[in-house]
Amino acid sequence: MDKFFKLTERGTTVSREIIGGITTFLAMSYILAVNPGILSQSGLDWGAVFTATGVSAAIATLVMAFCANLPVALAPGLGLNAFFTYTVVLGMGCSPAFALTAVLLEGILFILLSLFGIREAIIKSIPLTLRSAVAVGIGLFIALIGLTNAGITAGDTGTLIGFVNLNGQHTTAIVALLGLVITIALYMLNIPGAILLGIIITTIIGIPFGVTKVPDGFKPFSVPAAPAMFKFEWGNVLTLKFFVVFFTFLFTDLFDTIGTLLGVAEQANLKDEDGNVKNAKGALMSDAIGTVVGACLGTSTVTSFVESSSGVAAGARTGLASVVTAILFLVALLLSPLFALIPAAATAPALIFVGFLMMKSVMAINFKDESEGIPAFITIIVMPFSYSISKGITFGIISYVLCKVFAKKTKDIPVITWILAVIFLADIIFEAVK
Repeated sequence: MDKFFKLTERGTTVSREIIGGITTFLAMSYILAVNPGILSQSGLDWGAVFTATGVSAAIATLVMAFCANLPVALAPGLGLNAFFTYTVVLGMGCSPAFALTAVLLEGILFILLSLFGIREAIIKSIPLTLRSAVAVGIGLFIALIGLTNAGITAGDTGTLIGFVNLNGQHTTAIVALLGLVITIALYMLNIPGAILLGIIITTIIGIPFGVTKVPDGFKPFSVPAAPAMFKFEWGNVLTLKFFVVFFTFLFTDLFDTIGTLLGVAEQANLKDEDGNVKNAKGALMSDAIGTVVGACLGTSTVTSFVESSSGVAAGARTGLASVVTAILFLVALLLSPLFALIPAAATAPALIFVGFLMMKSVMAINFKDESEGIPAFITIIVMPFSYSISKGITFGIISYVLCKVFAKKTKDIPVITWILAVIFLADIIFEAVK
């Protein structure tokens, strides 16, 4: 195991990997409830989507473990599932089968792009400054997710983003803040598995507050429903509407995955001597295979999860952590009532604290050179405030090219970065005029 996963080489142990894998699972296990809740509104069966979510997440994460040896977990992505339901099905009047067909073909194309190294080339084309900025932006983004999930921030406080009053009406926020204090204390005391212990302790604290809800007659076991297999619709594949849906899935998934890989690799120092993500080709193949499997099982696009950084913060450095996470996704299919007890208030402190850990990458950004610092700043602020990793990368790359042009440093711009900037600008203009 040590030789295969390179545990000693990466300065980790089996116990750290197990703790990291469990932490990642707990931080992202909410998707087992959230994804079926969103996709069931499109007409898909809740139980079938629940099973598809767990199985596709497990398969994709295992591919990540054995093909890339990275501590990155995958599952059907938030935002992509919302686009599936609210835009494609409810907004455009398409069937769930229509959307699943677009997801399937997107995954197949990604497999081809990954095999020929095109997606890897795109990652390598992103300048080093922007890679560090992506890590920082993701840190702020997931911290904001944690604050929002815990109910600590809200839009009804008289400001655009404000903290709620910590009174009896906001028990979830109170429990989350207590959990954050506990997590920080455990971490400062160098307690192994501090983030995981923080989640467990916060879950227990939430019981008397009514935040962790244990139902009457609680039983930890349940039998998973059968997934809806191969529900596709081929009649409209050659239409303009299908192309728009297909391209949107393709574009969003591509840069969400790239952003997550860059952020996690930066945090875990899993980069080669040139600053590129180790085993990037295998990592990109993982989400492509996961997307194809997910579509066949009946769920939306599978992508890398930023919550993987919580496992990295807990010590994960190799694919062994991903194996643990994948196994837990399969176990969760039988123990869904038990995992459902963990409230957002318990996972929120982990996400907030990881935001701090990922902020360290800001020290690698050369703010003295405005042509480097301004694009980095734009990348960092766009991610949390747009609630989108891909938008942060989009505006970061466009601003990078513009700043280098204005500074007369066009030699610093890689060819693929030029191409990406043109594509991103064209996409923004298309969205503005349609």
